[in-house]
Amino acid sequence: MGKKWIATIANFFLPGLGYLIAGLKQGLAVLWLAGVLGLTFVEFGIRESEPNLYWVMFVSVLVMNTAFAIDVYRTFEDE
Repeated sequence: MGKKWIATIANFFLPGLGYLIAGLKQGLAVLWLAGVLGLTFVEFGIRESEPNLYWVMFVSVLVMNTAFAIDVYRTFEDE
């Protein structure tokens, strides 16, 4: 599996990590990674207490992660 696909998959699960692997947008990547870790903490925190909000947040994060994965795939320059 090439570095492009590793960066794409990493960006899907942890937006920002894929950019760091690809060597792209490094300053923003660190901020996105910190933001996604905070959102994940909140997401798991509201799962029991606010189940309706949990699903809204889950779907929103899924859409954003997909967009980040597509972006790193498209901007990655093949070696």
